[in-house]
Amino acid sequence: MKRLLISILILAGFSAHSSASLITNAYGRDYRLLNGRWDAIVDLYDQGDRMKVYENRSPEGNTDFYEYALKGGLRLEVPGDWNSQNPELKYYEGTVWYARSFEANPKPGMREILYFGAVSYRCNVYLNGKEIGKHEGGFTPFEIDVTDDLHKGENFLVVEVNNRRTKDAIPALAFDWWNYGGITRDVMLISVPDNYVENYFLRLDKDNHDTIRVDIGMSQPLAGVKVSVEIPSLGKRIEGTTDSSGKFSGSIKSGKLKLWAPEAPVLYDVKINGGEDEVSERIGFRDIRTDGTRILINGKPQFMRCVSFHEEIPQRMGRAFSKADAVMLLNEARDLGVNMIRLAHYPQNEYTVRMAEEMGIVLWQEIPIWQGIDFTDATTRSKAQNMLTEMINRDKNRCAVGFWGVANETKPSAERDDFLMSLLETGRALDTTRLYTAAFDLVEFDKERQLFSMNDPFTENLDVVAVNKYMGWYHPWPLTPAESVWDVTPDKPLIISEFGGEALYGQSGSRDVTSSWSEDYQARLYEDNIRMFDNIPNLAGVSPWILFDFRSPFRFHPTNQEGWNRKGLVSDRGQRKKAWNLMHNYYMKKKQEYEK
Repeated sequence: MKRLLISILILAGFSAHSSASLITNAYGRDYRLLNGRWDAIVDLYDQGDRMKVYENRSPEGNTDFYEYALKGGLRLEVPGDWNSQNPELKYYEGTVWYARSFEANPKPGMREILYFGAVSYRCNVYLNGKEIGKHEGGFTPFEIDVTDDLHKGENFLVVEVNNRRTKDAIPALAFDWWNYGGITRDVMLISVPDNYVENYFLRLDKDNHDTIRVDIGMSQPLAGVKVSVEIPSLGKRIEGTTDSSGKFSGSIKSGKLKLWAPEAPVLYDVKINGGEDEVSERIGFRDIRTDGTRILINGKPQFMRCVSFHEEIPQRMGRAFSKADAVMLLNEARDLGVNMIRLAHYPQNEYTVRMAEEMGIVLWQEIPIWQGIDFTDATTRSKAQNMLTEMINRDKNRCAVGFWGVANETKPSAERDDFLMSLLETGRALDTTRLYTAAFDLVEFDKERQLFSMNDPFTENLDVVAVNKYMGWYHPWPLTPAESVWDVTPDKPLIISEFGGEALYGQSGSRDVTSSWSEDYQARLYEDNIRMFDNIPNLAGVSPWILFDFRSPFRFHPTNQEGWNRKGLVSDRGQRKKAWNLMHNYYMKKKQEYEK
């Protein structure tokens, strides 16, 4: 309890410098997009603050001048990354100032909220020459109440964005994907009543599958405010009033309730009212839990046929940001035969999350605690807790999200264990309706026992254990695949969260030579791993790494990589490799087994 209290205090202190609250379902509100082309200045030496770029000053008189100009120079699309929009910014890490003017007509009795889907990685926000907020974390949303700063008529908005890698950042100095910088998701100006429905959480009761639990929080701590939740197709409505903290809790019971499930995605139109505010939603209800070594969804065992992808459109060599991008990524995953996607290694665009829910695909979302994290630093810990909180708050009503991931490929230590435990405590204080997991790369071959095992006591704290193991790529086979038996967390469900190897599309070569970088070797590698899976008694799912080839400065083989990680089942041009068919056939077989 003492550690949890300390964690909460650290989290509160960090949030004071960013977004202390987050409106639930920004897209279900009255909003206008501030997307489009913004003026920009590349500030390599971080001089923009000294020059007060955010004040939008213009020369006056014959002797006045400024050594910068926002108008008539670089323009960048928002949302979007700067790396793919300008060849000179391909590898750029540093500061870029974004600016735009917009008209506003604020109305009495209404609040105006400036909402950013994501800015990578840290930013300071200025409105009409005044700093109004800041945020750190490149993959989670934040908001700023601008009611008192917004002008009637023209307003000048400036965002100072910096994507420079640092030791105390999350992710830290080294990570195996492109360090895209910019305002990478939608920017919105949301109008809500003075006292509005700030957040709500609707979910299936864990013990009664005909009951929906409802929590509503108004933006002001006022008692007696009328609130209601209505699900028209069920003919159900609950009404009540808030307590002195502005909150209301209740339940809805219906014998007609149909549950959301993979490939059977039942969603309900829902209306949430509070005072003068009304929010429209589409919400599904499902139960996900473990039973020994099995994962159950609505009481039915599931084998998680998963794949991962980055928030990237390889053909465009840029960050994914739109509904069209979500369609491309999700359709390719669905064609593979998946019932789950691991959104690696960070929370991805809300368009992707909501579309996956409509398609009946379970999601594993995680924050980028990926190697190299300074687990001894209290500030880094508070950043991680804040990111986890923002991720959960955004998507707690998305029934497709079945897993919250707290780490990937970390090494055991007392500091690491304490850090990750603080994340589990933070998460479970917000949401107990999902399974908590982490991915490890610690499985080793035990020569004495002649099997694969892993020694990491922290796994006892997780609902599901995941393992990244690249047999046949980074690790030679100590035994044949048919002889490769696993004894890893035998009392819990185990997911092979990463496996595979690199191949350049169209390249032929020996099935026996790793350095051939060929589709033939990659296909052999997949055949061997699929055979090994039969020897993992508690296997509850697999997730090949990765769906698409993706950009990475880590990868600089001059002919086979050229800045790309080539582990994709699909090339950077959208061409399916030989291993794609092997994985597709395996998933179709598993689907049939679990439908019997």
